[in-house]
Amino acid sequence: MATIVAKETAADTTPWFEPARVWLFKTFFTSLVGVTWNDWWRVLRENRFAIDPPYWPRAFVLTMGSALNSLYRRRENRSYGALAESVPIPPPLFILGHWRSGTTLLHNLLARDDQFTFPNLYEAFFPHTFLCTEDYRANQVTPLIPSTRVMDNVAQGLGMPNEDEFATCTASLFSPYMLWAFPRNSQRYERYLTFRGVPDAEVACWKAEFLRFARKLTLRRNRPLLLKSPPHTGRIKLLLELFPDARFVHIHRDPYTVFQSTKHLNETLTRSLQFQYARTAEVDDAVLRRYRIMHEAFFEERSLIPEGHFHELAFEDLEADPIGQVRLTYERLGLAGFDQVLPHLEDYVHEIAGYRKNDYPALSPELRERIRVAWARNFEEWGYPA
Repeated sequence: MATIVAKETAADTTPWFEPARVWLFKTFFTSLVGVTWNDWWRVLRENRFAIDPPYWPRAFVLTMGSALNSLYRRRENRSYGALAESVPIPPPLFILGHWRSGTTLLHNLLARDDQFTFPNLYEAFFPHTFLCTEDYRANQVTPLIPSTRVMDNVAQGLGMPNEDEFATCTASLFSPYMLWAFPRNSQRYERYLTFRGVPDAEVACWKAEFLRFARKLTLRRNRPLLLKSPPHTGRIKLLLELFPDARFVHIHRDPYTVFQSTKHLNETLTRSLQFQYARTAEVDDAVLRRYRIMHEAFFEERSLIPEGHFHELAFEDLEADPIGQVRLTYERLGLAGFDQVLPHLEDYVHEIAGYRKNDYPALSPELRERIRVAWARNFEEWGYPA
């Protein structure tokens, strides 16, 4: 049994220029970095051009970049548009789970298998243009990317697995990730957690952009897609409409820890992506509400998944025995090739053995009670002590 443990590294190997990378990222980067000119102006109109002064430099850089993205998009459509539209998409494997539930660890483990492909960081953030730009622009962008994510110590890089939600957010603008950029319009963007109650035209647009992105990834590497985005947890019905033979693996974690970690995610990542100040008074309420919305849809829709195409595991079990849990996932989903991927899994588990998890202050009794009541079904469903 191989266990992932959190321990201190022997020495600080952070390069001297890492603080500069982090500063550039937090000052200028946005998850909409791949948006086109027309879409960016549409977003600005939707939000009444309400960009707070500290974020004007970020908005200026994005405005200039959006014009360049539009030029590259026209080139990509001319070169690959018709070809990509005809590409069949093999049934994907979706990783489901709320933010901070272990989806990234599971994604990175399953991505060791070469039978799958996945959107990397560059492709996720430049969905309109990656076919014609990644080969030469990736080298220009790489030095600007922090070596770890701003909200935790997880390694990141342009070639590593990333969330397809960033791609469909940029391409369709119908995504809960838009509320990270414009938090004062969260009521509008929160609907896209599940797409329930969303106009049919918006659902159709999101589906079309999702399929376009999936086809382009398939055109590039011609392998089944391994896709991970937390909002998919509340969209099983929509995903099955697109991919009836898809497989799903869901990971859950102690709800109290998920609350603390998600709140930290919102406080750190949002600050590095937003164009306006958030209303801090509703931070706890937002975490409680979105978790509940997502899981209400999940519990209602998971029975739609065909037998043998769904597996569920606990983060605590994955952390204690990653290789054993991946083996079990292969068995439950009928996936072949575990013996071939085993050496790569062992190498990766050894590589991350020094990972250090974030520490959080203890929850107050009042807040613990709010979490227990609001998320009662999750505690009961997965057997976590409330």
